[in-house]
Amino acid sequence: MSCLHVRLDSHPLDDPHYRSRCSEVLAETGVLVLEGFFTSEAVAQVVAASAHREDEAYYAASTHNVYLTPPDPGLPGSHPFNRQVASSKGLLADDQIPAGSPLREVYGDGSFRSFLCSVLSTEAIHPYDDDLSSINLHFAADGRELGWHFDNSSFAVTMLLQAPVAGGHFEYVPAV
Repeated sequence: MSCLHVRLDSHPLDDPHYRSRCSEVLAETGVLVLEGFFTSEAVAQVVAASAHREDEAYYAASTHNVYLTPPDPGLPGSHPFNRQVASSKGLLADDQIPAGSPLREVYGDGSFRSFLCSVLSTEAIHPYDDDLSSINLHFAADGRELGWHFDNSSFAVTMLLQAPVAGGHFEYVPAV
């Protein structure tokens, strides 16, 4: 991999043994956390390029169930299909991410895609079909939240750019 923004000393993405270990962790836990994946310079670059653009973000508030599906009137209101959670978020869409962003470089890197294919035991990964959602930057200021939900894609790659001062826990529940 030639990506300058990934800490290849800690994450040798082309190494078959590393890929195998990552695949095992994913199979055992259902989640793979790659601590310190990006260089500190890459994180700083993304934060610097986006922090002042929060007012350009698209903001939306909505309610949804954890499955991201319409409520089912044939089920009781307390059923998970009908229990609503709140989401109020802001994001910069793919077309707002600078061309030289480390996010864009890694997203387009063939070695990273090959690593994901290996770890996920899939033959090929294709670019996201929604041109605006391929890469997005999520802003979550005080009072905003991304309600608990099951992702509706087969996998997601999430990068925490700035840890919150308090709260803001990223939750994952295995084997649900």
